[in-house]
Amino acid sequence: MQLKTNDNNFVRFLKDEKFIEWKLLPTDELNVYWEEYLQQHPHEKEDILQAEKHLQRINVTSFKLPPEKRREAILRLEQSLAAYNRKRMIRRFVYAAACAAVLVLSILYIQKEIKQSGQELIASTDYIVGSELESEDILFITGNSTASFQSNVDIQIDGNKTAQIKSEGKEAEEISIEQHTMNKLIVPYGKRSRITLADGTQVWLNSGSTMEFPSAFTENAREIHLSGEMYIEVAPDKNRSFYVYTSGYNVKVYGTKFNVSSYSGSPSSVVLVEGSVSLRSADKQELFLSPNEQAVYSDNGTFHTQKVDVTPFISWKDGYLTFEDTPVTQALKQIERYYNLSFNYGDDVSLQGLTCTGKIILSDNLDNVMTALTLISATKYKKEDKLIYIYKE
Repeated sequence: MQLKTNDNNFVRFLKDEKFIEWKLLPTDELNVYWEEYLQQHPHEKEDILQAEKHLQRINVTSFKLPPEKRREAILRLEQSLAAYNRKRMIRRFVYAAACAAVLVLSILYIQKEIKQSGQELIASTDYIVGSELESEDILFITGNSTASFQSNVDIQIDGNKTAQIKSEGKEAEEISIEQHTMNKLIVPYGKRSRITLADGTQVWLNSGSTMEFPSAFTENAREIHLSGEMYIEVAPDKNRSFYVYTSGYNVKVYGTKFNVSSYSGSPSSVVLVEGSVSLRSADKQELFLSPNEQAVYSDNGTFHTQKVDVTPFISWKDGYLTFEDTPVTQALKQIERYYNLSFNYGDDVSLQGLTCTGKIILSDNLDNVMTALTLISATKYKKEDKLIYIYKE
């Protein structure tokens, strides 16, 4: 949308998509654009500052589209974004949803008298308090040696007793690994990692996960142990089955792509994307899954299966979360793992009844994530130092 030169106050910026994108999801390109704009129009600096202030006052989550309009908007967005690569698609989807809400609210806002509510968040039981936790390092343990990494890593297990490790923003390094032993990769909350095993199998480990695996697989079987969550693409091998062991059951793989979530304190499940797997708990019959099917494990050793859209269960590996009428408290669990946060609330908190629908890009900027969450869940948030308050509108 181009700025209208015949508008002579800050209101026109509240109608400009590029301005709103700059304020919600700034990029280097947008920063340069608006820096150049101000250089060419220095007399408009005050209008831009005023627009920024008023944009901050707008409650972008108080406007809700009717369900049918929301579905139409989402369909149009998905169709228009289909030609873009994944990363750009994610960013533009979140931006478009945010921008649409802000544009509508901007118009509503400028049609009304600006009011200063003066209402502050006061001590109440009607909010959730979260806090940022201390960051921990990723640990790669082989034999008696432990290597630690402060940022996410990509590990390639080679056949010559070494592991190639690439950390974000650093040169790849090579470390020796013990043979004929189990190695351990520990990924704390707030971190992620990908590892390519000796047979070519690729594993994405989510935050708060631990995986044990051998330096080289035996001639008869390929076995790994998991605590936490992973997405895995198993390399085909007709002569050797692949097994994933969790605390309650094991997964036998027949050449496939699937997601396993086995966090302590949360329901454990397997979602099959492609191929075939079977599940077996102690003394129970083998259960086979079909593609686009989820099995949720119960403490009594049984599984509940259902057909699902696999996207919400595997999108985390591509850097975004997908929600469809998901309870806010459940969404917060995923966010706290991904960003090493801790949200505390009781069963009587009214947010228990709220749900969220939409996509959230998992950017490095936590404020962008929290803004997106409030947009899709009809909530507000306030951040003070390392504390985060989430509350109803």
